[in-house]
Amino acid sequence: MNRFIFIISLLLFHVAFSQKGIEHEPPFNIKTISFAINNNNVIPFFRLGETFELRFDDLFGDEADYYYTITQYNYDWSAPSDLGKVEYLNGMDNQRIITYENSFNTLQLFSHYKQVFPNKFNQITKSGNYLITVLNDESEIVFSRRIIIYEEQVAVGLLVRRARDFESIDGKQNIEMTINYGDKTLQNPIQNVKVTLFQNGNWKTSISNIKPQYTLGSELIYRYNTETQFWAGNETYSIDNKIIRATNNTVAKVTTGESIYNTYLYVNTPRKKNPYTYFPDINGNFFILNANAANPQIEADYSWVYFALNTPNLLDKNIYIVGMFNNYTLSDEYKMEFDKKTGLYEKAILLKQGFTNYQYVITDKSGSIDYENAIDGNFYQTENNYTAIVYYRGNNERYDRVIGIANTNSEVIRN
Repeated sequence: MNRFIFIISLLLFHVAFSQKGIEHEPPFNIKTISFAINNNNVIPFFRLGETFELRFDDLFGDEADYYYTITQYNYDWSAPSDLGKVEYLNGMDNQRIITYENSFNTLQLFSHYKQVFPNKFNQITKSGNYLITVLNDESEIVFSRRIIIYEEQVAVGLLVRRARDFESIDGKQNIEMTINYGDKTLQNPIQNVKVTLFQNGNWKTSISNIKPQYTLGSELIYRYNTETQFWAGNETYSIDNKIIRATNNTVAKVTTGESIYNTYLYVNTPRKKNPYTYFPDINGNFFILNANAANPQIEADYSWVYFALNTPNLLDKNIYIVGMFNNYTLSDEYKMEFDKKTGLYEKAILLKQGFTNYQYVITDKSGSIDYENAIDGNFYQTENNYTAIVYYRGNNERYDRVIGIANTNSEVIRN
C-alpha cells in the first residue's frame, strides 16, 4: 500500500474510532498479549522514560505487517487529550513493528512480535493515559491496550483495611490514602487532583474519580468507608504446564492430538462455603516458560487447556474464565458451557505454556459481573495488590498529568 495513502487512512481512523479510550480485544489468531520489563510480564504502569516492551503472538505465523499508534487520553479515558501529538510524542508513530521471530520446535506455528518503547522513532514526553493501538496493513484495528505513564512528584501513602460496615466486613477490603505534595504548588487540589485505584491491575474493577475528603496542611486525606472498597475475592487458580507433557498438582492429564497438545486440568469445586485457605498465587498474572527450552517466547508451545467446574446449572447466569492472560475479557471464547451429561461447566481455551493464574466470574445476561456471589467467595484475608494513580490538571493545563503512584498489598491488612 502506498505510504501516503496509509497515513491518510490512519488519520481517518483516528477521527472515527479514537473518541474513547476503549480497549479493543484481538481476533482469535492474536494471543498472549503482554507488557514486559526485563522479560517479566507487568501491569502497564511505567515511569516516564522507562523502557518496556509490548509482546504478542500471531497464530497464522505468516509474518504479517503490523503497525502501532500512540494516543494520549484524559484521566477517565472518555476522550483524547487536548494536546496535539507533537506535544506528547517526540518523533512519529504509525510505525511498523519490525522485531518478530517465528516459533521454533513447536507443534503450533506462530510469529512472535515485540515492540520496545521508547525507541529511535518515538518517545513519550509527558505523563498521562495512553492507548497503544495495533493495526494491520489495511489500517484495521487488530487490538489496543491501555498504559499509564507516571511521574513521581508527590508522596502517596496507601493502607488496606477491612470494610467498616457490618454487611461486608468479611468480604471486602477498603483502601485509605494520603497524598503529600510538600512545597509543590497545586491549584485547587480538591477539584484538580483525581485518583484511580486498581486491584491487581484490573482495569475493569478500577475505582475512578475519587476526590479527597479533606486537607491537612500539605496532605490530601482519603478515608472513605464505602467509596474505596473492593470485593476481596479469593486466591486465584493456577496452571503449571511449563513441562507440557507432564502432569502435576494442577494438570490431571495430557494427550497429544493430531497437531497440538491437550491439557486437562483437575475439576474445580466452588470454594465460597469453605474456610479461607491461603494459597500462593501471582494475583492473576502469567508468565511464559518452557522448562526444556532456551527462548520461551518462541519455543513455548500452545495447548488446548480443558477447564471443568463442578457447580449446578446457574440457568440465567454465565460463567467466564478470566485473568491477565486474556485481559479479563468476557467473550464467547472464554464462556463456559454446562454439560448435562457430566453435570459440569466446561471450556477449552488455547493457551501458551508456562504458569498462568485464572479465576471464574459470574455475569447476568446483560454482562454485569456478580461480585457479591462469586464462585469462590470473598474473604477479607485474600492477598491482593493495590495501586493508586494520582492525576492532576492545573487550571490552565490541557491534559491530565500523572504526578504520583503507590503500591501496597493486603497481606498487611488492618482492622
